[in-house]
Amino acid sequence: MINQRSRTPPFEQVADILRARIESGELPKNERIPSEAELMAEFQIGRTTARKAVEVLRERGLVETQVGRGSYVL
Repeated sequence: MINQRSRTPPFEQVADILRARIESGELPKNERIPSEAELMAEFQIGRTTARKAVEVLRERGLVETQVGRGSYVL
């Protein structure tokens, strides 16, 4: 799913895919988004890339992270 030849960094690509899932309702409000480990497995990315993708979603106001529980759609 990640285009390695794209000029868009992989973490941005993952964030965009998750944003689209949120906007489509596939990931509804108050739902936990996939964990870092789940993102790593699904997209074949490293932990840092997964972490940055979630950070982008937080910065955009789409998710909030609860320490020890995960990140949830706002």
